[in-house]
Amino acid sequence: MSAELNGLASLTDSLFSAIRKGREGFVPSLESREIGIVIRVSTGIAIVSGLPGVGYDELVSFPNGLMGIAFNVDEGEVGVVLLGAQAGLRAGDEVTRTRRVTDIAVGDCLLGRIIDPLGRPIDGLGPFPADSARRSVERAAPSIMDRAPVEVPLQTGIKIVDAIIPIGRGQRELILGDRQIGKTAIAIDSILNQKDKNVLCVYCAIGQRASSVAKVIAKLRESRALEYTVVVVSEGNDPPGLAYITPYAATSVAEYFMEAGRDVLIIYDDLTNHARSYRELSLLLRRPPGREAFPGDIFYIHSRMLERSTHLSKERGGGSLTALPIIETEAQDISAYIPTNLISITDGQIYLSPTLFELGILPAIDVGKSVSRVGGAAQCPIYRSISGDLKLAYSQFEELESFARFGTRLDKNTKRIIDHGQRIRICLKQPESKPVALPEQIVLLLALAAKLFEAVPIENVAQAEQALRLAAKHLEEGLAARLIVDDRLNDSDRNVLLELAERALASFRSLPTDISKAPEPKHMEITASSKANASGCGSSPSKSAMTET
Repeated sequence: MSAELNGLASLTDSLFSAIRKGREGFVPSLESREIGIVIRVSTGIAIVSGLPGVGYDELVSFPNGLMGIAFNVDEGEVGVVLLGAQAGLRAGDEVTRTRRVTDIAVGDCLLGRIIDPLGRPIDGLGPFPADSARRSVERAAPSIMDRAPVEVPLQTGIKIVDAIIPIGRGQRELILGDRQIGKTAIAIDSILNQKDKNVLCVYCAIGQRASSVAKVIAKLRESRALEYTVVVVSEGNDPPGLAYITPYAATSVAEYFMEAGRDVLIIYDDLTNHARSYRELSLLLRRPPGREAFPGDIFYIHSRMLERSTHLSKERGGGSLTALPIIETEAQDISAYIPTNLISITDGQIYLSPTLFELGILPAIDVGKSVSRVGGAAQCPIYRSISGDLKLAYSQFEELESFARFGTRLDKNTKRIIDHGQRIRICLKQPESKPVALPEQIVLLLALAAKLFEAVPIENVAQAEQALRLAAKHLEEGLAARLIVDDRLNDSDRNVLLELAERALASFRSLPTDISKAPEPKHMEITASSKANASGCGSSPSKSAMTET
């Protein structure tokens, strides 16, 4: 018994000894914390007081894990943009500073994944590694000295874009048009065409319907394009704060790959929803409205984002970030506030016409209103030499076609221009999700430039174009490689391509190959009686019913 008491006494002495030593070595640390109070809550925002040291764009934390961004930093209160559902937030709740800005996970682990603007996976494939790198959502654009000229083409696989409105790696090309006429289809086809071209892609859906985003993801997965693509999504029912930060978060993800020396393509679908969400936040925060109720800095929020797309110099790794922002026009009004802002920011625009869409001319790109201010210098030299006169010929055709609709009697030269333009239009038509390889495009444009399609009846041109592309798929590998890398098309290669085109089109011809040697058909003015006689109803046409011109 005494032994047990002695053991307990020694244990007690050792415990008290440890407590005394710990007390002597203990140094209390003081940490200041700023805790604010929610004054009122509105749709997507909260007004907070009691955070005197909070900075602009700083993250603040609400109860239940809800986060927000300090957006209006006034003397007596702070306007906070909420980044989640506000259902459980009430006036009087506490708010604490996090002393950091909004950031997002970046890295190769994001390829093939679908995430929200805060970097959280929403595809059910599990979380990202805990040691993943993170980057702030808002970052400064590269300086002028860190940039290099746009010299490498970005092939979209869309014939009319690559030939007439080319895009270079590091360029910003705007896609605009009314709703539901194929804007997203052009962007998705551009992603599909980057397969095996060492170009990574980021698709940014801003305020889109969940069904629309699901269709895009299904198409990317079906074409195995999701393997080299990151999808950043904010849905239409998400808070406006999430829609606002979505394109900035997607740009940070793309910048990681660009700064690693890789080429990246980013799609913003679409910035009209982004501008509307920012307008909603600004009006709720009592910022003064300007034109069309948009705040005065709406130009700046888009320009500071799109300026991050560029081609870096070799000293910075030589990577590039090509941006294809999409916006929606109303009633074909490209002079509205947001379209004119983005046209002035970007390096060109692709305009889709509802009139062409209704006529079944797809993609419905209006060549007259579309332009690329950079991409022509980045085209493959052979491609540029062949397609140089194509836009002029197509524009002349569209101008003359509008006059021909009035029943104007056309001279021989005008009729040739219209016939040639009609064949160009048919050859540039293209179904959705069917990108065309560069060698096939070169063979097709060479045949158009040599006017080999002139001998093909207009109703057979589409089939002839398909046959020519099929023949071009079996080009010799060496020749196909030379078409991409060589500075000029030598005579032997040109003759090989022309012979291939003539063989492919031979079965569709009904006229001599050389259109200049073909006999000129006589233009006839046919009356109703002559039409009836031609169909076998009546006697032979009289001289008065048919007049030679």
